[in-house]
Formats: sequence, structure tokens, C-alpha cells
Amino acid sequence: MLVQDTKKLENVLAFHAAPTLMGMKCGSLPTLSAEEFDIDELSQLFAESYFGSRIGARFISRCSHRTIIYLYDKYLLEAVLSDKAVRVFLFGYGYDVSWDTDQCLDRLCERLSEKDFPHEIGVFLGYPLEDVKGFIANCGQKCKLCGVWKVYGDVERAKELFECYRQCRTKLCRELAQGRSLQVCVA
Repeated sequence: MLVQDTKKLENVLAFHAAPTLMGMKCGSLPTLSAEEFDIDELSQLFAESYFGSRIGARFISRCSHRTIIYLYDKYLLEAVLSDKAVRVFLFGYGYDVSWDTDQCLDRLCERLSEKDFPHEIGVFLGYPLEDVKGFIANCGQKCKLCGVWKVYGDVERAKELFECYRQCRTKLCRELAQGRSLQVCVA
């Protein structure tokens, strides 16, 4: 991958996935233009652990125009998926309670290829379980606050997280603008 292409990719990922890359959030779903990025080269970067052993990626959807990537912090995702309430919730969507993280990700990818959108994905994006359940129960309506996600539970905690995520994005984008590589910032 050319240096200028790598820098462009790093800027897009920093903007759309900073909290995940910086270890604050278990997952993000950046979408990349197939016209701007060589997705095969991007796949190779992740295969080579460009971001170290902590960050993983699943290429969810590819079409002629864009690719959706589930970018995740392996350790944070494991912690989320080890929560008993989360496992019971996911069981209702076909995730076995005995599955490991990779098996849960396989199921998520399978669900993403189905006709109906799997709103349980909020768990994989680090949204509070109460808010994921609230979104599903209310069909995305009647939320108390709308920000990074729709909030149905603790508004004050959500506001704090929204601000932390915003600051994380600002900091990471500033570091890239100052010439640091995303690979160094994430390590």
C-alpha cells in the first residue's frame, strides 16, 4: 500500500473508530469506499496484525461501492461477551452461551447477511445492554437522548461517554495530523 494511501486510510479509521482503536470501546463499524481504498490490501494489513494483536477486523459486507468493517478490540469485546446478562440476551438471537468470541462474531456476520438488520449489534459496538434492549423494544423511537447511540437508560453516563469518544477522536486525528502513524498511536 502506498504511503499516501495508508495515511488516507489511517485518517478515515481514526475518525470513525478512534475509541475502539484507543481501547475505550469494544467495536466500531467504519464503512470504506471501494473506489478510494483497495480492500484486498486493507485485508492484508489486518492479516499482518498492522494494529498489533489487540485489534481485530471482520469484513462484513462488500459490494462494488463500499465495504463495511467491524473493527474490534479483542480484549474489550471478550469482557463484554463474558457478561452473563449479555450472553442471555444474545441467546435469544441464536448465540449459544458456550460460544467463544470468534463463534459469536461468526454468528453476527451471519445475522448481518440476513434480511432483517440484527440490532443486537449494539452489544458488539459497546453500547449499554439497557440501551440495546430499549432500542429494540421501542423500534428506535422514544429515546431519552440521541448521540453515538440512542439512549434509553442512563443519560448522564451516556453523555460522559459521548464526550470521551469525541475527545478520543480529536486527539487521535490531531496526532495523525502531526505526522504520527496510526500504527504507533494504537500500539
